[in-house]
Amino acid sequence: MPERIEKALLSPQRYFLAGNIACAEGALAAGCRFYAGYPITPSSEIMEHMAKRLKEVGGFFIQMEDEIGSISACIGASWSGVKAMTATSGPGFSLMLEGIGYALMTETPIVIVNIQRQGPATGQATRPGQGDIMQARWGAHGDYRIIALSPWSVQEMYDLTILAFNLSERYRVPVILLGDEVIGHLKETLLVKPEVVIFDRNKEKGKPPFGGELIPPMPAFGEGEALLVTGSTHNEWGVRKVYHPEVQDRLNRRLCEKIDKNRGEIIRFETYFTEDCDICLIAFGITARSSYYAVDSLRKEGIKVGLFRPITIWPFPEEELKKIPARKILVCEMNCGQLINEVQRILPGKEILGLFKTKGEAIYPWEVMKKIEEIL
Repeated sequence: MPERIEKALLSPQRYFLAGNIACAEGALAAGCRFYAGYPITPSSEIMEHMAKRLKEVGGFFIQMEDEIGSISACIGASWSGVKAMTATSGPGFSLMLEGIGYALMTETPIVIVNIQRQGPATGQATRPGQGDIMQARWGAHGDYRIIALSPWSVQEMYDLTILAFNLSERYRVPVILLGDEVIGHLKETLLVKPEVVIFDRNKEKGKPPFGGELIPPMPAFGEGEALLVTGSTHNEWGVRKVYHPEVQDRLNRRLCEKIDKNRGEIIRFETYFTEDCDICLIAFGITARSSYYAVDSLRKEGIKVGLFRPITIWPFPEEELKKIPARKILVCEMNCGQLINEVQRILPGKEILGLFKTKGEAIYPWEVMKKIEEIL
């Protein structure tokens, strides 16, 4: 797989940046040279920063008429051979889902950033939420697999945006960065390293671009290959075969298997004091920060609490979660209970409880500690 090391665009040093700005800089460092988007809080700073910075690095920026146009422009740019990204939130993400499904079917590498806010509908435009977890996994129709990453710091907004591009290029799949308003607007230290590892898509000539191997090469328009790109069922050369059951089955299975068979290379997670914990917290994004603080505080009181933080929300690190010895599980999330359903599926028979909050504010450490004291 083509891999190269590039010098970082920013000077290698410490910066004090907001998460949304770190995300934009991560995209540029990963080689993103096209951004199409429509302004929407709380993600707009990403668009503003890309509008300013892309022209400085020879890239292209376009403000589209809406989110449907934005995702479509990114798909077109990617097939033109350019790494592309868009960013949105809440209702904008809903509008993009048909385009995301098209990108899944056409195996188009793009990065979609969703800085989550409270919904449904327009909801609380400037307040944090984590209610798009299941929408990211299941929002498009049909059978498919997707990759979604959840940063919990400004540093990870930068690092995981780079990773999102690398995974997208490596597996030819749209990758979603699922942030939240707190992380997007949080300002803290970002350490930029001197070099960045970058993956570029495979462009082997003469090979079918939609099959023949688990992750086929992807030439761009204008590079001498005969390319047919359709969201309808197609064979290995892109020719529509909508009445061929074997072609549909072969295509659909490969779209899933290229993620399933590479779970070990895709999945990221972190554990904290889980080796001997009686209660294990499961949390992501800003909620994991509060849970981390709660674990530290309760450990000082002799209460054996641990934290399991999925960095890759999808695919979920389920085999790794099964190894946690805790007798009770507490899932903390800023919604009415979404990830808890996945945890209950993975850990049948375990006592699994939830701490849910939908007030448009983060779950505070004291709320996590109070809940743990209730269930001890």
